[in-house]
Amino acid sequence: MELNTRGRYAVTAMADLARYGGGGALALSTIAERQQISLSYLEQLFLKLRRAGLVESARGRSGGYRLGRAAHTISVGEVMAAVEEDMRMTRCNGAVDQPCIPGQRCLTHGLWDALGDQIAAFLHGVTLQEVIDGIPAAKQAGRIGRSPGSVPFGLASE
Repeated sequence: MELNTRGRYAVTAMADLARYGGGGALALSTIAERQQISLSYLEQLFLKLRRAGLVESARGRSGGYRLGRAAHTISVGEVMAAVEEDMRMTRCNGAVDQPCIPGQRCLTHGLWDALGDQIAAFLHGVTLQEVIDGIPAAKQAGRIGRSPGSVPFGLASE
């Protein structure tokens, strides 16, 4: 899986809105400046986020965007899905008629497919509120797909 700027920027902008919006509307130019993201790119992303109901627009002098729901009810996975971020790990597109290798699935297809499912579950299990509260990613990762006694990557004592 390659996480592109579309998904990263959408999550970053939504976290900014959750942290600094305070229930009111924020101008995209403010988010763009604070997060160093192109305003025109944010406009494209927020159009998709608005269509998904994750943000609402407010017109007028103090207009901008506000969250469409409380931050603790919006998952990172929802944000990424709204901007059409692909979470697929395999080379194929998932269709039976277009396998990884012409005529067959690759030997490791099941592995990469399962990894993609774990990533999607992780992203859908983390809310914007958890992101802005600074919940450590390692703690979050520990909730997903571990067998008892296993240690997440990078957390083993030396």
